[in-house]
Amino acid sequence: MEKLVFYIVDVFAEEKFAGNQLAVFRGGAKLSLGQMQAIAREMHFSETTFIVSEEQREGGYDVRIFTPAAEVPFAGHPTLGTAHIIRSEIVRDNAVEIILNLKVGSIPVTFQENISWMKQISPEFGQKLGANAVAEVLGLSRAEIDERFPIEEVSTGLPHIIVPLKKLDSLKRIQVVLDKYYNLINNTWAKPILVFCPESHTGMNDVSVRMFADYYGVSEDPATGSGNGCLAAYLIKNRYWGNKEINVRSEQGYEVNRPSLLYLRAAERDGRIEVFVGGKSITVAQGNLFV
Repeated sequence: MEKLVFYIVDVFAEEKFAGNQLAVFRGGAKLSLGQMQAIAREMHFSETTFIVSEEQREGGYDVRIFTPAAEVPFAGHPTLGTAHIIRSEIVRDNAVEIILNLKVGSIPVTFQENISWMKQISPEFGQKLGANAVAEVLGLSRAEIDERFPIEEVSTGLPHIIVPLKKLDSLKRIQVVLDKYYNLINNTWAKPILVFCPESHTGMNDVSVRMFADYYGVSEDPATGSGNGCLAAYLIKNRYWGNKEINVRSEQGYEVNRPSLLYLRAAERDGRIEVFVGGKSITVAQGNLFV
């Protein structure tokens, strides 16, 4: 019987028991793909990660990311939370940077005081979707969507459908209609839907966000680093605030009782958009799992 050490980390959390929960397992090289997926299903967090090697390869640490339903090439809070564990439990020093080798490529995570930042890959933009169909998926009226801006597929590692709303009240009332959701994503590159509005629960933040990804076994995510990276690129491309550079506080998770805060920085220079997503990670538990 093999014993695996794992940690539970709250990511994008300003305090314990908030943010997005993550399970990080050491000893991933000992496991098959099927075992990793079974463990992720057992943990049943939005994502579970496996550190495949505790020695650097080409400057980074090999890591794999799983939702309860599938392996994914990239996800934001698993990237930050896993880098936090590698830094605190494996490297055991105040390293300024940890690089993760993910399916999507090498992602650097830098540490500035108590916030860690990841630079996401250059954004790609896909198709624009019709407001009527998306409103029906969300259980809203078309009038609640802010049609000054497109509903658009964006990827900075994992594609999302970005949906702009006018009001926080609409964001709070979303009820995903699953049959309409699956009909919609049959014809889309992106499967998760990230919905945002320019009002906040606290009055201290710039945007409020919700993210739905039943396709990946996640009905609603408390904090989505990959999706907020897509949002940052979207805000720049569509000149949401009229400029080429943003520094934004994005709140998420209030509707599922996991308040989260993500820091977004993005800028367009020489026709290229650079995206950084940051947040705090807090280790809340350590244990053993037997396989």
